[in-house]
Amino acid sequence: MPSPAEEVAELTARLKRWGAAYFEIDSPLVPDADYDAAMVQLRALEADYPDLQLPDSPTQRVGGAPLSAFETIAHRMPMLSLDNAFSEADLIEFHRRVIERLSVSEITYCCEPKLDGVAVSIVYEGGRLIQAATRGDGVSGEDITANVKTIRNVPLALSGDDIPPYLEVRGEIIIPRSGFEQMNARARSSGQKVFVNPRNAAAGSLRQLDSGVTAKRPLAFTAYAVGVVEGSLPASHDGTLRCLAQWGIPISEHMQTVTGIEACEVYYEELAAQRDGLPFDIDGIVFKVNSFEQQDRLGFISRAPRWAIARKFPAQEVSTQLLGVDFQVGRTGAITPVARLEPVFVAGVTVSNATLHNIDEIERLGVVIGDVVVVRRAGDVIPQIVSVVRDDTEHAVRVGAPIVFPSQCPACGAAVEREAGEAAIRCVGGVGCQAQLKGVVRHFASRKAMNIEGLGGKLIDQLVDEGLLQSVADLFRLTKESVGALDRMGDKSTENLLSSIAAARQTTLSKFIYALGIREVGEATARSLSEHFMSLDAILAAPVEALEDVDDVGPVVAQHIRAFAFDERNRAILNELHAAGISWPDVKLDAGDGPLAGTIWVVTGKLVAMSREEAESRLRALGAKTASSVSTKTTSVVAGPGAGSKRKRAESLAIPIIDETALIDVLEAHE
Repeated sequence: MPSPAEEVAELTARLKRWGAAYFEIDSPLVPDADYDAAMVQLRALEADYPDLQLPDSPTQRVGGAPLSAFETIAHRMPMLSLDNAFSEADLIEFHRRVIERLSVSEITYCCEPKLDGVAVSIVYEGGRLIQAATRGDGVSGEDITANVKTIRNVPLALSGDDIPPYLEVRGEIIIPRSGFEQMNARARSSGQKVFVNPRNAAAGSLRQLDSGVTAKRPLAFTAYAVGVVEGSLPASHDGTLRCLAQWGIPISEHMQTVTGIEACEVYYEELAAQRDGLPFDIDGIVFKVNSFEQQDRLGFISRAPRWAIARKFPAQEVSTQLLGVDFQVGRTGAITPVARLEPVFVAGVTVSNATLHNIDEIERLGVVIGDVVVVRRAGDVIPQIVSVVRDDTEHAVRVGAPIVFPSQCPACGAAVEREAGEAAIRCVGGVGCQAQLKGVVRHFASRKAMNIEGLGGKLIDQLVDEGLLQSVADLFRLTKESVGALDRMGDKSTENLLSSIAAARQTTLSKFIYALGIREVGEATARSLSEHFMSLDAILAAPVEALEDVDDVGPVVAQHIRAFAFDERNRAILNELHAAGISWPDVKLDAGDGPLAGTIWVVTGKLVAMSREEAESRLRALGAKTASSVSTKTTSVVAGPGAGSKRKRAESLAIPIIDETALIDVLEAHE
């Protein structure tokens, strides 16, 4: 067992190595959770053995040394880091220390989201931007003035009254999620290296020696504090930030001032619930004592203020070992590699499987079985492997077996093929492949399609495995005897299922088109097709050129529709469904009927008061059309938090964009 001195030395070396990779070359070796855990361990050892704490310990420093390619700027006031709280108990302990030191019974805190970007200092003299620097090691940073001047929301000159003669603004530079996705999409299309996450992309963008390159990156700045100020400011943190906003400096719209630690925890929970819908990455909440006078009384420890703390969210990225890879077959025949992992706790749940997407992604990652990998899980998103840990000591890359895609379908043994221009490898077995058939039936019976209640995944597996379903048309031939003989199917469950199947015979054309599972045809596209052609026969007979005239239908979707229509097996199943009594009322267009007639709306992002489906339904009830993509025909876009490429497309086309509150006003005014 290593001695405390050996543990301190090993942790110190490890954190320095990780820190250099993270702060200096923007290429993290391990997830943040691993770095935080090692830092907590080192702090604990140094607290127990103070004589082992070295002057250059990672616990005494912030970030990494400036790059030699940039000139170095000494900060007039050190840019310190924050201590972390990983639980409610940690936050309560922080509060206890604050009120004891101040001898007060209650404290007012300013709460702000902790943006996951790059900390910078921006200096204004006489109201004009004269200097910008990275945090660096906290004492000095890199001169990035030319690059920061290219960031569109950073004012080059302040406007307003009572601007201090010398004002140092501190904040975070980030890349919003939508901009990050667009950057990586362009990189992939041109064969360039993609960024692992928005934080790395922001750091890499700021460290471009050519500011013209930086100018092309979608960077954004948010102020969270001031440094050295020559002149007067309000006596509180929130008052000072509001002053900055009046002078043109962006601050967080989510900033809030609360009293008491219970209110801090409520703020934390509320923002945690919104986290996945925000347009930018955050990894926690920063709580600061709001009064500057109280901040001064509390003072600092060696590397952090006593008056602020960062309450971290559960880690969304952790490292674990790749044990093996299984291959799953979806309803369209796409074969997806699924990683089997050493179980690990991430974002509040234990994860033992993660998607590897496709063969291109495996090649990009350079991953082999046995590697230590970084797994990311955000909200309800399927866990995915985002990188391979390439540290050369504790997390050494293991020499393991390469991941080999099957040459035959793992479910049915049929041949597999890869279409030109596609990343996916597909089974050619069609519905003769039981795995595909199960997926097809699940989609056909889903709530937004035929809405057959009681037909869950396990029951579908049984029906297919027992030979009772060989196509979706067989659903309408099921009997009480055949279903009742299955496991866990009592009389009542059987009756309810058969009643739901019977009710599904009456549907709408758009729901039926969606239920067919034609590749790339979602709900909105199915609705556009039904409204444009008004009959299934017309859709199936339409040439590619006619299909492309429909909203939401481009060349690829049109080809998928034609391929479906030409397949004799699909035609046979459609005939069987018609013979089973599937029907729908004639499509009626409400042309000119309703106050929103003639308008086309796109709803994107996350809504709070209603689902997107409800919003679209209410708009259509008022005569509007809804679409899934933004085009020159779109008249309005509703953008909730998390709206990405669709919002950008609307902005580029100068299409009006409103938020959910404005949408509710429109609906209530006309309903």
